[in-house]
Amino acid sequence: MRSRVCARYCGLALCLLVALAQGATGLTQIAGRDGDGPTTVFYPSDGVAAPVKRGPFTMQLVENGAPARGNGRLVILSHGSGGNPWVHSDLAIALVEAGFVAAMPEHRGDNYRDPSKPGPESWKRRPGEVSRAIDAVTRDTRFAPNLSAEKVGVYGMSAGGHTALLFAGGRWSPMNFRQHCERHIDEDFPACAGLATSLTGGWWDAFKKRSVLWVLAWRFSDPAWQTHSDARVKAVVAAVPYAADFDMASFAAPPVPLGIVNAGRDTWLLPRYHAEAVLRACKSCTLVADLPTAGHGALLSPLPPGLTGIVGALLNDPPGFDRKVLPDVDRKIAAFFVKTLLP
Repeated sequence: MRSRVCARYCGLALCLLVALAQGATGLTQIAGRDGDGPTTVFYPSDGVAAPVKRGPFTMQLVENGAPARGNGRLVILSHGSGGNPWVHSDLAIALVEAGFVAAMPEHRGDNYRDPSKPGPESWKRRPGEVSRAIDAVTRDTRFAPNLSAEKVGVYGMSAGGHTALLFAGGRWSPMNFRQHCERHIDEDFPACAGLATSLTGGWWDAFKKRSVLWVLAWRFSDPAWQTHSDARVKAVVAAVPYAADFDMASFAAPPVPLGIVNAGRDTWLLPRYHAEAVLRACKSCTLVADLPTAGHGALLSPLPPGLTGIVGALLNDPPGFDRKVLPDVDRKIAAFFVKTLLP
């Protein structure tokens, strides 16, 4: 299966590079500096994998093992709101199997240990955290001999997809965020309210919508465009990204290859306002994977068990979605980076 998928998406020569990179996956962390959180690193290793438990998840990894030579490229993963490295470990391992080093910075104020400042306040900080994570990994004495910083990939999911879009030339503003919600509060309510509250179809919904719009008008009136560039980033994949606050014209001609992963039954970020809006604006973009029966949480792999309440309603898989398709999605994402980052 891996050979057929790889041959389809990256060609025979690149498949040979992927095949040569198979081996164990190492795991380590690089401590953050100057207020940044740690960066979790998955990487090729010659060591012997053993069960590593993090929260409810058990993975086969070489913890703090010696790095092995891969394909010389780094991919940074930007997690979603309240996220952690372990819910993206399946993708990280797939990237390592393709030869990459995959590293995930912990976004300050918007992670599983500290979810206190999600949304636009975090979105302004996140791109700088990604660039500093590139610095940290490529300068680390364990990885520097085997890595080149000239061609780096960025992957992001949900709020991390918002982060990734900035590296593809996108620009957004807090006012655009507010104005989108003023226009589409009924249809895209979860994108505007987050996990604060949800609509139930009752008489109280009108008050909830007015309250959310009042908070947004108070906090998000800044029209200044937010941008970020890093010349080292040469390819981007945005999975189910928050995108409605972007200037869609900024995606007309991305400076780097931009791939999108879409989930057709995403009720947190309705595709027509987010992922599909970017695809409509960007004629050169690649639809890396389209999951018509998937919800917003499909790209969390493994999915946290026991999700309930608002978060469960938004992240649990809708009826009929089969997670058996996800390894193929991970391979498609890895193949996109093989194609765009390797010679």
